[in-house]
Amino acid sequence: MPHTVLDAIATGNPPLRRSQEEAADFMSNIETLPDALQSRLPALYRGSSIDSRYTCVDDYGRDDPEDFTFFPQTWTLEPAPTTEERNEHYRESAVPLAEDVGRRAMEQAGVASDEITHVIAVSCTGFFAPGLDVELVKRLDLPPTTQRTFIGFMGCYAAFNAMRVAHGFCQSQPDARVLVVCTELCTLHFQIEESLESVIVNSLFSDGAAAAVMSARSASEAEGKLAYVDGRCHLDDDSMEDMTWAIGDTGFKMGLSSRVPDVVGENLPGYVDNLLAPHDLGPDDLDFWAIHPGGRRIVEGAKDTLDLSDADVADSLAVLRQYGNMSSPTILFVLNRILNQQAQGDGAPPKHGVAMAFGPGLTIEGALFRRV
Repeated sequence: MPHTVLDAIATGNPPLRRSQEEAADFMSNIETLPDALQSRLPALYRGSSIDSRYTCVDDYGRDDPEDFTFFPQTWTLEPAPTTEERNEHYRESAVPLAEDVGRRAMEQAGVASDEITHVIAVSCTGFFAPGLDVELVKRLDLPPTTQRTFIGFMGCYAAFNAMRVAHGFCQSQPDARVLVVCTELCTLHFQIEESLESVIVNSLFSDGAAAAVMSARSASEAEGKLAYVDGRCHLDDDSMEDMTWAIGDTGFKMGLSSRVPDVVGENLPGYVDNLLAPHDLGPDDLDFWAIHPGGRRIVEGAKDTLDLSDADVADSLAVLRQYGNMSSPTILFVLNRILNQQAQGDGAPPKHGVAMAFGPGLTIEGALFRRV
């Protein structure tokens, strides 16, 4: 069987970057937010372990509501933009962002447009048809015969569903060259609601995109490269309502329970054992851990539960600090950081590593990687 090689990862963000302090200042101006929540904003934003985030909504960078073009020109932000208006903005912003990371991933992988056999587009923050998969084929000048898959509305762990599908293509087609593109514009869906849950969600999420090229390679072609080996899913028995993502009249609305870090932590040891045991591996055999930084508490909980070191979670926390939680692309940002640092280091390249993410269900998705 061929190896499924991770040839390249490219990442990108919308141009507007705001510090977490600036984001808190923007939220504090909203007149409809109750005083009890206003008073908690500074501490919540400071405690997020996020320094900055990116957004496709230019209004978040404006101090005078008369300059707003997305929100109404008042600090009440009412009437809120409709789902249709948000989705139109999604289409305008998501397509060029997805094209950019897709093109750069192909260039880094040294894969020409006419070599791409499959495109897998991933997103949960907007929809249209013909969709992102078709736009990528057209804009990247891929063959009209390119097989397309769209993975939608799965949330933060969706990149693993895409990688699993890409692995299937690579194992069944010797010349497979699969372009995976995850694009999320979470800040389009910020909701101004009178709840602590809403304030916490608004303090975490950000916009970004990431693309990966995964290829079927022979043993000689794959030698020395990082390969996708296996993936596993685990669905918790009793947490269906702890993380939700629903379509409302004024955008998509997230439900996020304070139980999430605890539920993830309870399920992680068994999940890791199920992923590693079939390959005669244990946690001590791993050279790297790429943990989705859904929030500071999730990363710290995973660290404690799995008995990891500060170094094991440093890259996850660095991505959280620099970008916030971008949903599905985020784990590719973490993997890219790990691989870039290892490429620049003097030590031996990693032999085995695990990546994982968490989302509605509650679901844990992840993958085992091995240096060929």
